[in-house]
Amino acid sequence: MSCAVIYGGTGFIGSFFARFLIDQKLIDKVYLVDVEPLERKVSAFRRAFGVSNEKLEVIIADVRQSIDWTPSESVELIANFAAVHREPGHEDFEYYETNLLGAENVCAWAERVGCNRLIFTSSISPYGPSEAVKDERSLPVPATAYGGSKLAAEKIHQIWQAKDDANRRLVIVRPGVVFGPGEGGNVSRLIKAVLHRYFFYMGNRATRKAGVYVKELCNAMWWVLQQQEAKGERVSLFNMSMNPGPSIEEYVNAVCMVAGVKRTVPAVPYPLLLTAAYSIDAIARPLGVSHPFSPVRIRKLVRSNNILPTYLVKNGYPYQYTLESAFADWKQSCPEEWQ
Repeated sequence: MSCAVIYGGTGFIGSFFARFLIDQKLIDKVYLVDVEPLERKVSAFRRAFGVSNEKLEVIIADVRQSIDWTPSESVELIANFAAVHREPGHEDFEYYETNLLGAENVCAWAERVGCNRLIFTSSISPYGPSEAVKDERSLPVPATAYGGSKLAAEKIHQIWQAKDDANRRLVIVRPGVVFGPGEGGNVSRLIKAVLHRYFFYMGNRATRKAGVYVKELCNAMWWVLQQQEAKGERVSLFNMSMNPGPSIEEYVNAVCMVAGVKRTVPAVPYPLLLTAAYSIDAIARPLGVSHPFSPVRIRKLVRSNNILPTYLVKNGYPYQYTLESAFADWKQSCPEEWQ
């Protein structure tokens, strides 16, 4: 009997990837390893599964420390999704502490249990904030602690693979914004803002945002793993985004179409909105009040991250979802997030 082990397994991407492996009957059992008990991270997990599954088992472990647990089954696949990733929200050292130590400890554990297939979710953040169109051949120039920690973690995984190049296979995926049921991130906020009439353009209608539906990401990771076997690749690094990445206006139009509403979205000058965001943040931060108008998020909204999925396009990846069909699937499976 074989198993897959997903680090960060009860999180957003991890729970959907576990569901993908089980629904497609690709693995006998999936272990979800996470630092927090499941009760603390039920949102995305419940969206993915609805109810518990006998083929799943949750293991509590902290990837920042040496991992002593060992399953009774043979480990067929390891997916390392454990990360500190939300920006803003953490001190610089926290990104490096979790993302680097996690990479080292997961790779050491893979070596100890003799698993030769590993998937690692990186990010498009290592490319840096440039407006230039980039693909997998572009030089990474990270400008944040998150981007820098993810690039370093990629290298740690590559070192693991190179220690036994003849047998070990590594897939590194750099996704844009990943959205879907239970996400609770930027796209969820955009949907709420459009539906409740507090979304504004700020000279960013044409700004492109590389993004992907979580179910598409799961399918693509497994597809690339199979491509490795067919082509004899040992290390595959690919960007994960729709092609091309939708513009802000296309996101807004897709929300309105799927929700069945009409919205006239006003335009507000960017400097004015940024000033307002700083003012709100200055009041809310000392009070510990969470709000969607962070200056960091406002700046991100006007900056394109036009990352091309060149690897997928050249190798003929069959996309499963358009932006509209992804939103429709999301709304059908989780209508309360579209109210």
